[in-house]
Amino acid sequence: MKDLQTRKPNRLKGYDYSQNGCYFITICVKDRRELFWSPPVGARIARPPLSDIGEVVRKAIENIPHIYKPITIDKYVIMPNHIHLILLISDVPGRAMRAPTISTVINQFKGHVTKQIGHSVWQKLFHDHIIRNYADYLVIWKYIDENPARWHEDCFYPNQTLSTS
Repeated sequence: MKDLQTRKPNRLKGYDYSQNGCYFITICVKDRRELFWSPPVGARIARPPLSDIGEVVRKAIENIPHIYKPITIDKYVIMPNHIHLILLISDVPGRAMRAPTISTVINQFKGHVTKQIGHSVWQKLFHDHIIRNYADYLVIWKYIDENPARWHEDCFYPNQTLSTS
């Protein structure tokens, strides 16, 4: 039997992803399909209109803090085939239970969107980056803010070479 390729771990070993902090999250659409909005040909647009699926995603993102009280969405952008989020987990006075992990929040978010549209559009996993300081936070904030205008330069742009990792 041929050995199956092992995935490299996609989470920081030993890190508690329910602890207070800021997290930069990227979630991609399977096969890089442009489902959330259609990029204009030859024009740059800061905030294009979302498709019906994009609207479902927007509503689901904005609902996360209502479901998970210790979580705030500090910034997000919906791109044609992926989304970026800055999630902030902070203490809530009187909270008896631990905050949910980032994996729990993202998996339930993806499941909710899937249920709303009737089929899954997501890649299996997601990418996270623990934001360690204010300078890192500002770089990520700027990246999210400028991402739609730089769509054709984005690593998730469909004509870019696919990564093997």
